[in-house]
Amino acid sequence: MDLRIFTEPQQGASYDTLLSVAKATEDLGFDAFFRSDHYMKMGDVDGLPGPTDAWITLAGIARETRRIRLGTLMTAATFRLPGVLAIQVAQVDQMSGGRVELGLGAGWYEEEHRAYGIPFPAEKFARLEEQLAIVTGLWGTPAGETFSHEGTYYQLADSPALPKPAQGQVPVLIGGHGKTRTPRLAAQYADEFNMPFASAEDSERQFGRVRAAAEAAGRKGDDLVYSNALVVCVGKDDAEVARRADAIGRKVDELKENGLAGSPAEVVDKIGQYAQAGSSRIYLQILDLDDLDHLELISSQVQTQLG
Repeated sequence: MDLRIFTEPQQGASYDTLLSVAKATEDLGFDAFFRSDHYMKMGDVDGLPGPTDAWITLAGIARETRRIRLGTLMTAATFRLPGVLAIQVAQVDQMSGGRVELGLGAGWYEEEHRAYGIPFPAEKFARLEEQLAIVTGLWGTPAGETFSHEGTYYQLADSPALPKPAQGQVPVLIGGHGKTRTPRLAAQYADEFNMPFASAEDSERQFGRVRAAAEAAGRKGDDLVYSNALVVCVGKDDAEVARRADAIGRKVDELKENGLAGSPAEVVDKIGQYAQAGSSRIYLQILDLDDLDHLELISSQVQTQLG
C-alpha cells in the first residue's frame, strides 16, 4: 500500500508551508506529495494568506525535492486551456526529472469561479473529455509531427505539440463517484482511478465499474492503479487524536466513520479494509499543515506496518 500526502492549501497555507510539508513527505519516506487545485477556501476558515496556484507551487517544489512524485487531486479543467495545461505539466515534469502526475477533473466549485472571473460552463464533463483527448494527444504526438483537434469546445490546428514531458508519458488520474461516464472516461484515458472520500464498500463497487469499463474498452482491469483519498487523524492515544481532530474542526467519531482516524493500529486496520476492496494507494488528506509531528507518527507507526 502506497501512502501519499494530500494537501488542501486553499484552506490556508503559504508556499513556504507547502514546501515544508513536501520536504517532510520526502524525508519521512512517503511516496508522493499532492495538492488540490482551488482558488477559494471552503467552510469556516480564514484561508489566509490566500490561494496558491497548483502548478506554480509544484514547479517550485519540483526543484526542492529529489524523490517524491508530485501531482494534483484534481486540476480543474475549467481553470486552464488544454494546450496551455499540457505545456505547464510537461515543463514541471522536466523540472522534476520526470516525477509528475496529472489528476484532471471537470471542476465544480462555482463560487471560486465567480470570485476570480473564471467562466463556469454548464456542460463541464464534455469539456473535460476533450481536454483529456488534447492533453494526452499533444504529449503522444511524435517529435517533428503536428497535432490538430476539431472539437465542440476546443480547436487546435497544426500544433507542434511541444514540449514533451521528461518521463515520456505522464500518469493521468481520473476519479469520482459517477457510475457510467466516469468509469468510461477512466477506461479510455486513466493510468489511475481515484475514489475520493468513500467507504471501502462503495470504493469496491466503483472499482468494479471501472474494471468492467476498462475491459469493455479492450484494456485489462489491472492496467489501472486503484486508489482512495481519505482524511487522516492519527494519535498515540485518545487525547492526541481528540486534539488533532479539534485542530481541524472535526469530531473524532465522524472522522473514524468517514476517514482514517484513531490509534496507529486502528488506522492500519482501516487501511486493510481498503486494500481488500482493491485499493493499492491512499492519499492521506492532511488538513493541519503545521503539524509535522503528525506526519512523523504516520510514517513511523502506520507506514512501517503496511509493508
